[in-house]
Amino acid sequence: MYLSFFGLNEKPFAITPDPRYLFLSARHAEALAHLVYGIKEAGGFIQLTGEVGTGKTTIIRSLLAQIPRDAEVALILNPRLSPTEFMLTICEELGIGVPDESVHSAKDLVDILNAYLLRAHSRGQRVVLVVDEAHNLDREVLEQVRLLTNLETATQKLLQIILIGQPELRELLDRNDLRQVAQRITGRYHLSPLSREETAAYVRHRLGVAGSTREIFSPLALVELYRLSGGVPRLINILSDRAMLGAYAQDRHSLTGALVREGAHEVFGRRYAPIWWPYAATAMAALVLALGLAVLWQSRSAPATPATATTATTVPAAPAAAAPIAPTTLAATPEPATSLERLLSGFAGETDPDNAFNKLFALWNARYVVGRRDACTQATEQRLECLIERGTLADLRLYNRPAVLTLTAPDGRIHQVVLAALDDERAIVSLGGAPREVRVGELARLWFGEFVLLWRPDVPQARPLSIGMRGKDVQQLRSDLARLRGAPAAAAPGNVYDDELRKWVEDFQRTHRLNVDGVAGIPTLVVLDTVLAAAGTPLLDARPATAKGG
Repeated sequence: MYLSFFGLNEKPFAITPDPRYLFLSARHAEALAHLVYGIKEAGGFIQLTGEVGTGKTTIIRSLLAQIPRDAEVALILNPRLSPTEFMLTICEELGIGVPDESVHSAKDLVDILNAYLLRAHSRGQRVVLVVDEAHNLDREVLEQVRLLTNLETATQKLLQIILIGQPELRELLDRNDLRQVAQRITGRYHLSPLSREETAAYVRHRLGVAGSTREIFSPLALVELYRLSGGVPRLINILSDRAMLGAYAQDRHSLTGALVREGAHEVFGRRYAPIWWPYAATAMAALVLALGLAVLWQSRSAPATPATATTATTVPAAPAAAAPIAPTTLAATPEPATSLERLLSGFAGETDPDNAFNKLFALWNARYVVGRRDACTQATEQRLECLIERGTLADLRLYNRPAVLTLTAPDGRIHQVVLAALDDERAIVSLGGAPREVRVGELARLWFGEFVLLWRPDVPQARPLSIGMRGKDVQQLRSDLARLRGAPAAAAPGNVYDDELRKWVEDFQRTHRLNVDGVAGIPTLVVLDTVLAAAGTPLLDARPATAKGG
């Protein structure tokens, strides 16, 4: 895309959490410092809250990267569990073996966990439980969490618990029936959006990590970016990415406020006036008022003209009748056959990540188990690989694989849905146990570019391949590209990534509008796998190339 255009090594504004891109505002630095302290010092709860997109998940990733050697962490990302499932997940995260007869017994699981914590304490190790999205915890599970703080020795608690969630977590713990949990919270920290100065520093920081050596955003563009994002890091990322894509399309190496506003129009579906517009409107109104007063003053101070017999009386003209408004002017735009917003509202109960990945795995005849491991780990166990990216509909068409899309409804709710098919005007999403046709334009309005797709490489654990590397995956790459070039696989021996193979990769990238760098990265490998897809492989558009227009 625009990486080489701006001289970048990687996408600077991907919304997937990456600790390398962590920007520590004063509040973020304080929150991370207290979480690290919470790992080192046992006892009670620590509560971290923040609005959607303020960087909570990124802080978790950074926290995990700073775990002391004497600490073990159980991380729960999906807290929508029963008390027994919650306990079992903790044991699985810590690698604790659970006998089959104890799997369904909360008491047995607590006893097993307590014995493990005592052994860890005797070895001088600390155990920390981190619960993300904790605002989704049921009351019964929160009570189970509280009981876990009773696991202690005569001198200290055996388990440190960190609860991370949206502001609703504070409201949840303020309930009278949960006051016993709230009383055990020893630290409360709330992540606020970035200030205007921090927003500018945040953008420069991410561009620097991605390899930029110059200013890309003008000062006014940074001001507009803060105004339109409200200082929320996720929105900053989305708007910055769209603005850079717009600059690339217009062949402009410096981003202006207008490009940021155009990106906001694409993201939010509404037009935004320039930041100076209110001031200009006020100045214009003041000017009009001043001119009106001047005219009035002049007319009152001018001498009256004496009336004469020959002076004609001027009859005021009757006001022109207002033109009738045609009925179609105010008529509402007809709803499409299936409204995506209505579908998301009607099937909101199945637009969580677990439901979405369960459907995506089913398309590959694979099995997804809720609460067992994260989706990509489960995929790897079944010879599948994840590709997690932010992109455009053009990228989805290029990869041509069903994907889980993250959609944001107008009410702010986040939904994960499976995109099962896509052509120029229509998209098929899987909701309510059936394929649902929606308009591509409506899908684009609710989708900010985040997606996850699955693919099945020819070799286990696909990796980016570049000059000088060797192995079976390099040999497979050479064989696949030889097939596309019309040569038999036997005519392309060798398992070394040499200059010839690099040129083949560049030709393939150029043909398929990929970034031409001669490196067979994961996106290049996915597109190559799609081009050579065997019959029965899940595809977004299974029509032959001639039917697609090229």
